[in-house]
Amino acid sequence: MSTDLLRMVTAGSVDDGKSTLVGRLLYDTKSVQSDQLEAVLRTSAERGLTDPDLSLLVDGLRAEREQGITIDVAYRYFATKRRSFVLADTPGHVQYLRNTATGASTAQHAVLLVDARKGMLPQTRRHLAVMALLGVPTITFAVNKLDLMDFSREVHESITADLVAYTRSLGYLDEDLVSVPLSALTGDNVVLRSERTPWYEGPTLLDRLESVEQEPHGRDVGLRLAVQYVVRDRATDYRGYAGQVAAGRVAVGDEVVVLPEGRTTTVAGIDTPDGAVWSADTGAAVTLRLADDLDVSRGDLLATPGRAPAVTHELDATMCWLAETPLRPGGRLRLKHGTRTTGAMVTDLVALFDEQRLTVSGAPETITAGSIARVRLRVADPLPVDDYTACKATGAFLLIDPTDGSTVAAGLHGDPLHRMLPTVVAAEEAA
Repeated sequence: MSTDLLRMVTAGSVDDGKSTLVGRLLYDTKSVQSDQLEAVLRTSAERGLTDPDLSLLVDGLRAEREQGITIDVAYRYFATKRRSFVLADTPGHVQYLRNTATGASTAQHAVLLVDARKGMLPQTRRHLAVMALLGVPTITFAVNKLDLMDFSREVHESITADLVAYTRSLGYLDEDLVSVPLSALTGDNVVLRSERTPWYEGPTLLDRLESVEQEPHGRDVGLRLAVQYVVRDRATDYRGYAGQVAAGRVAVGDEVVVLPEGRTTTVAGIDTPDGAVWSADTGAAVTLRLADDLDVSRGDLLATPGRAPAVTHELDATMCWLAETPLRPGGRLRLKHGTRTTGAMVTDLVALFDEQRLTVSGAPETITAGSIARVRLRVADPLPVDDYTACKATGAFLLIDPTDGSTVAAGLHGDPLHRMLPTVVAAEEAA
């Protein structure tokens, strides 16, 4: 059975009609406030349009609209009688791949747009590779602008065959994939079934989103709570450790281990903005009171003893390099893991993944912008790190340029290339 909330991400190449599609979803599900709709109607009329330009519901900044691009991750919220949605709308330009990675990192489902006139493009392959890398479990292909191709069944089936063949190569199964022929501009097969595609017997886009099954990411690893803030009140001698339950469940009386130090204690109390509770589940923002007076600070991790992650100075990682300046071995950066930021050095460039050819080559001299690679990192402070496939929250990290604070890479601990391309990776390693 589907759960109440679906976190999803949209992605596509430039001018695939993504903003119009998201606007159409918001408009047709009546998730637009009256003042927003009035502004869209007014602006559309000023531009001489007879129908509302629904992309204006998404491209919120005037400067972005005038340039015709969206340059950030925008989170949209809408709901139907069957489900609520949090939609991460990401830009299509190659230089904004970091935004796609950000949106996909928490997504339970992806909608990938393809222009029916163009078919699968290099950026399409790049986006699909990022989805597979980050473990997005299911994908809907939205073959858009089919009205410009006379709603051709042959065009839709040809594009779908290309998309499915490539996505299978990344480790997806056929049951994880659905392709919908649609026109975001006219609304065909977005919310309402189109009479212009009598040959299509599958779901509309909204039907697919309402019915797609959610799959839990990772394994049951026990409690994971990164300390974000130490709450002190000297007048009452109160001390609590605030953070979000990233995985598992915590209850009063539970034993926990504080990492990286490794000392254990028990939970004496759990406070929330609504008062004290006896237990809290994944996603809850809580402040834990501990039975013992331990040295716990921001960046520490509370976990279940016996199921805690390994504490290490070395990370065998897979990452997407986002900076224009190429990465070379020996590069010194800052690494953000959970609520802790520490120094990091790239000791080795192990392998480079070519998402266009689905090949893996060994030991590159540099890593350029948009590249996906395996690397080895050494960090200044010991980090409690899970494999990303076990727990996203403690398996993911960001690399930051220490000179200007910009994010230069999004990475994860482990080697998902073996999961995505087991045959290819094994052949490359044997060679």
